[in-house]
Amino acid sequence: MRIFVAGGTGAVGRHLVPALVKAGHEVTATSRTEAGLALLESQGAAGVRLDVFDAEAVKGTVAAAAPDAIIHQLTALSDGNPADNGRIRRIGTRNLVDAALHASVPTIVAQSISWVYEPGDAPATEATPLDERAPEPRAGMVAAVRALEDAVTGLDRHVILRYGLFYGPGTWYRPGGLVADVLRGDTGDPAARMFGDLAANDAVSSFVHVEDAALAAVAALDWPSGPVNIVDDEPAPARDWLPALAAVVSAPAPAPAQGRLGWQRGADNTLARSRGWRPIHPTWRTGFGA
Repeated sequence: MRIFVAGGTGAVGRHLVPALVKAGHEVTATSRTEAGLALLESQGAAGVRLDVFDAEAVKGTVAAAAPDAIIHQLTALSDGNPADNGRIRRIGTRNLVDAALHASVPTIVAQSISWVYEPGDAPATEATPLDERAPEPRAGMVAAVRALEDAVTGLDRHVILRYGLFYGPGTWYRPGGLVADVLRGDTGDPAARMFGDLAANDAVSSFVHVEDAALAAVAALDWPSGPVNIVDDEPAPARDWLPALAAVVSAPAPAPAQGRLGWQRGADNTLARSRGWRPIHPTWRTGFGA
């Protein structure tokens, strides 16, 4: 297939592009930098520089690539401003979908997240409603995710990957990453504000290694429409995973604490596994150290 990857040099894109090429696909991928374009070319893809907020540029670039499918992996988190990421989800996604419709692209695979479900006690499945009654600032994030997911339903086939927290190369959860800095008390990076005070409490999270996230996007090209949780096998409270991560990144672990918000429930990966996805790193317990 001819695949257009929006966000080819991000944490997932760096694994996704070579995986697509290895699978025999013809790949056009976007980057915002010359260094990113060089990386894409070295991986066997055609690199294009693109401002996803320029609707006409997006339309022309997608038309020129004439893809069979678009994989949307765009984010904007480096400055620690959730509003920027919301803008990507709302406007960037809308521009990609409009470009796909203009070029008669039938399929889109889009990156979403798995921590926008409504409160509950068990890990959320895809049938769990989104948390659309949440107060601000969470309400803004949930609304942006809803806008993204609603937009991609405009294509005949639309697979929505509700990813867990990314860890591994190029992410915040890795040795030398932002979480390690925060655990050491270094909050100079603007993105550190998104973590607040890391607490080893009862809040449950689901993780996914970026390599597994990329392989899910490749597999999703053959999946039916709808949302799919892409998370590892072990949702876990912060009192379990945070000390384990702290040990791997050689940082002090917070003292154990209690309490969680209702939406901090993790997610269930049964549907993804039923479609043949098998994470290389089935649990963060071994994945963090890998």
